[in-house]
Amino acid sequence: MDMNRRSFFTSAAVTAATAAAAPLASAADKFARDRDWSGETPITYPEPAWEVKDKRFTGMQGNATLQRIWHGTSHDRALWCEGPVWMGDWGCLIWSDIPNHRTLRWIEDDSHVSVFQTESGYSNGHTRDNQGRLIAMEHDTRRVRRREFDGGWTVLMDNYQGKKLNAPNDAAVHADGSVWFTDPGYGILGPYEGHKAEFELPTRVYRVDPTGRSTVAAEGPMRRPNGICFSPDFKKCYVVDTGATDGPQYPANIIVFDVVNNALSNPKVFADFAPGFTDGIRCDTDGNVWCSWGWGGVDTNGVRVHAPNGDQLAFLHTPEVIANLCFGGVKRNRLIMTGSTSIYALYVNAVGAALS
Repeated sequence: MDMNRRSFFTSAAVTAATAAAAPLASAADKFARDRDWSGETPITYPEPAWEVKDKRFTGMQGNATLQRIWHGTSHDRALWCEGPVWMGDWGCLIWSDIPNHRTLRWIEDDSHVSVFQTESGYSNGHTRDNQGRLIAMEHDTRRVRRREFDGGWTVLMDNYQGKKLNAPNDAAVHADGSVWFTDPGYGILGPYEGHKAEFELPTRVYRVDPTGRSTVAAEGPMRRPNGICFSPDFKKCYVVDTGATDGPQYPANIIVFDVVNNALSNPKVFADFAPGFTDGIRCDTDGNVWCSWGWGGVDTNGVRVHAPNGDQLAFLHTPEVIANLCFGGVKRNRLIMTGSTSIYALYVNAVGAALS
């Protein structure tokens, strides 16, 4: 045997031995806390972070793995990732880094991340209207804005009956083109995500129709209306109540409403998330509700999936609190999650119902 062949077989044997010795991410890695996010460590399929609780759940893609697609650098780390929105025609994800007063952009083609907007108004939630324009909920400026096709911004709403909004949080767009948004006021509780100020209005859900006319869609029974989404047929609207941020005696649930005459009626508790609470939510085309979760200890960090009747179907464990989520990619089958200081992604066997 010549030396070149001997060297080749020796090198191959060493490589095989190294691969065999490499630790696999397996069932013991359910919580994904100590995972090697570089992608060098093999992952056993199906993704061990999935915990299926009901055999009706079909959303797990068996040969797809949870990825951390961005974590920044030691010199440029996000403080609190929120408000993800998928911009398919731009081929990118945009999300908020609220305390750093900016929005960031992740390009799908090469995973490059850059600052999309500075002086963002401490924006939180984002969505797209039916024309594809970006809608932003701004904490510090206490307004809802729309980015026009030429790059300019239009204020959709910053007051109601002459009184300032509290701090718009999240939004969903109806099939008729109206923008529905929550106003819990977190941005005026202190300087970290806005500035401290007095509440001038109750916490509510508002509707802005395509002509710019604004109305109250719901006031109560929620203490702090937060995440919001419509069912695929737009007959139901799900609104998160994060009242538990004010103390454990307050709600940590999702309220489901009937959408009747441009308002929300017949509220019912859809699901309870104590301990901890949910925040951002989205529906898939089957009507299942995908809900961020956290703040109840590390065992609650991740995403819960609920059937249209409220039953919990599955739970995806993540190493960080998940604040919000959206469906992205060309087929809207990639679950993208804003996880505290990171962005996570996972292909699923489900398709997002909304434009974002």
